Amino acid sequence: MGRMKAAEGAMTLAEMKEFATFPAATQRYIRRSLDVGLDRDDALARWSRDVVEAASIRAQAQHYRRLPAIRALVPDDSGLDAAEQVLAPLVTLAAFDLGQGRITTFSSFRFLFERLVGAKVRPWLPSAFCAAAAMPHLHPELRRRLLQSISEAAATASGWSSRQPSFFPHWVEKVDTAALPH
Repeated sequence: MGRMKAAEGAMTLAEMKEFATFPAATQRYIRRSLDVGLDRDDALARWSRDVVEAASIRAQAQHYRRLPAIRALVPDDSGLDAAEQVLAPLVTLAAFDLGQGRITTFSSFRFLFERLVGAKVRPWLPSAFCAAAAMPHLHPELRRRLLQSISEAAATASGWSSRQPSFFPHWVEKVDTAALPH
């Protein structure tokens, strides 16, 4: 039993380290998205700094209403029979998130969507990402950067882990270090 807990701890630590490599704006967007998509907190109250961001969060909540249906549509296998059902809404949701300009790499996209949808979506993420990253609503330079961010290994993987992610980043209150005892 000790090895199982150690392996889980190592994987959680690896997820935390991966999250730490993302730019601050990406980290903020992922935490906000998890609040919206997993209905964790009042995302509008917590994350909106102005009317533009409030409108973005409302639009995100509207798109994220599809998440329960997407979760139900993800098949247990990667057969073509389910491709249209799962990819159409997944690409639409991915296109929205990529269009916000804060998810700028495949790894940050994968990190977010594994948590929003679950581990069994992993085989579908490279296809959804590439389709969404090539959408015409994105600026050509952003499309180029997004598509260049997916590694050959990620695009051509022969298998995917079924282990559910364990690290779900949350809002962290800032601490006034001047008020801490020395």
